[in-house]
Amino acid sequence: MKKLFTVDDFAVAFVAALGYGFGETISRLLGWPPFACGLASLVLGMVLEIIINRIAFSETVQKSLRNRILTYAAFCLVFLIAHTVSFLSAGVSMVNYLTEHFAYIVVLPLLGFGINLLIRAYQIRKIRSLYGDGSEGFVFDVAKEDVEEINRQNQPVSGEYDPECAVKTETGVYVGEKNKQTVSWCGIPYAIPPVGDRRWKAPEPLPPSDTVFEAKCFGASAIQVDHKGSILKLHRQSEDCLTLNIWTGADKAESPKPVLVLFHHGGFTCGGSADPLLYGSEFADQHPDIVFVSFNYRLGLFGFIDFSEVPGGEAYPDAVNLGLLDQIAALEWIRDNIAAFGGDPGRVTVLGFEAGAASVCLLSACKRAKGLFRKAFALNGSPASAWETPEQAKALAQALLKETRTSTMEELSHLSTEALKDASQKLWRDMCGPTCDGTLIPADVFQAWQNGTASDIGIIIGIPGNEMQVYRSFVGDQNYTEELSAAVTDLQNSVDDSAAGALRAYTETQAASGSGLEAKSKLVEQCLAVSLYRSAEILAEGGNQVRLIYWNEKPLIGNLGSGTVDAAAALLGNREALQLYGNVMNTDLSETLQLLLAKFIHGEDLQLYPNEIKGIDALTWRAFPLALIVSDGKVQCGPIEDLLPEIGSLPDFIESKK
Repeated sequence: MKKLFTVDDFAVAFVAALGYGFGETISRLLGWPPFACGLASLVLGMVLEIIINRIAFSETVQKSLRNRILTYAAFCLVFLIAHTVSFLSAGVSMVNYLTEHFAYIVVLPLLGFGINLLIRAYQIRKIRSLYGDGSEGFVFDVAKEDVEEINRQNQPVSGEYDPECAVKTETGVYVGEKNKQTVSWCGIPYAIPPVGDRRWKAPEPLPPSDTVFEAKCFGASAIQVDHKGSILKLHRQSEDCLTLNIWTGADKAESPKPVLVLFHHGGFTCGGSADPLLYGSEFADQHPDIVFVSFNYRLGLFGFIDFSEVPGGEAYPDAVNLGLLDQIAALEWIRDNIAAFGGDPGRVTVLGFEAGAASVCLLSACKRAKGLFRKAFALNGSPASAWETPEQAKALAQALLKETRTSTMEELSHLSTEALKDASQKLWRDMCGPTCDGTLIPADVFQAWQNGTASDIGIIIGIPGNEMQVYRSFVGDQNYTEELSAAVTDLQNSVDDSAAGALRAYTETQAASGSGLEAKSKLVEQCLAVSLYRSAEILAEGGNQVRLIYWNEKPLIGNLGSGTVDAAAALLGNREALQLYGNVMNTDLSETLQLLLAKFIHGEDLQLYPNEIKGIDALTWRAFPLALIVSDGKVQCGPIEDLLPEIGSLPDFIESKK
């Protein structure tokens, strides 16, 4: 993707060669010793090359073809004049130095390219030795010391502490940790722990405090379902999980920085901010002018359950959408406190993956979340992920009573965390996500979008390819097969009879050229793509400025898939984490996507001028219905319909719901 040599490189060589040549020639004429002559040549050449690089690759020059041509012509003219003067006065030809410098600018990139290929080959070999054909799914190679490190807990602060890493907020003073060019604060509570009598209750704000707290370690992950391919099964879990993490550049900024808030994935039953895939350190290191925040929220039967039909359940009216209320509480804490970390509470962008993306979409239509964020990036999630009625959440409550042999809320509230954790593990197929209850979330989010409820929010919708293989790698073969069959049945039951018949016919046709499992997988993935595309379409109809991104990169190991995992790693720059998930990052793609994300956060035009990333051509990310297409190591903007023909051929199950 990135060019090894550009016209700009050769143009720079013209003037840079003068520096190397004059440095040696003048010092020799002055009678300096050979070593000093060589040093003078090197210093003057490098200084001049840095100056000319800044001119040639500046935005002013690169954004205009006319300016580029004039600049290159000026470089050539300067070289010709200098060559003539040098030859006539000292008998020295600058052409020789130019030839030598051309060889230098060609050989060095080729050498670097070769070294990178060797490093990549080594990384691939290491991953393949661990994963083989990938049939076992995610099998993380995590050292014992790394597990111990991630499970460290913040300790009470007594005595002196580093004031440069301490930030005073409304809820306490938090002492973080400086690492290279960034400062991080981890495990900051954003609400009173939802334990004891507060279990299944809405989050409550923390009281004002001047207490000093350590903020160097991640807080506990939420109680969740531990799947075979979940890395967070290695991390401690607790009902006391409402914490957030902040990364930003160490240098003080003159003006408040925009804020990026990450919503984690996990199907509303698992996941958390301690997943290495979601660390903010690399992104903050590359973009120190942005404040990066991630957080945890309640999951599964702790976060999404309806007790209205359980004796005593009337005291827990918020249980159906507690996870969303946690998310709102986190955003409110950020609004009230992020300025202390250098952030601008009026310029918050939310970024969600999978369940996090669905949450972002739901909150965009939520009155309680109004004004808490201005921009949203939702990759692989839509309102279709939420249940339209609370029936599933009520059924989960009944299943929980049966599993725990209880009959009232009083009995449930006295169960230990371990007992509920065990119940979660056994009932994970009965789990549900948020409910469009008509109170917190509109009963019909798509209709609310069409009515313009989110029209003041700039939104990017992301469609991943090869996502079902990622899911299989996460939950394992047996669970995948059962869940896939259930998903197809749910699809058929969610549409009218004619659409259900079309879905069955489509599956049978696909199965004729492959296995039934592959046919079901393709159907679910294509229906997901249709749902996400329709989300973008409906938002555009409601007046939103919408952009679409389609991630279609091929996985390194086919059985592991690519999808949201690889896209998330690329957007955040988490190269080492991606290797844990069985792939090697394309750094060119990552650099390009990160820069576009940063421009989105800053409110700039989503376009790259030539060589804004050195060696990469100009790019403009145009609004929907065009899409930014990431495929085969390339990024380009164009129509997506030919890549996703099912958009026009599959029944639109969003509009044909019963």
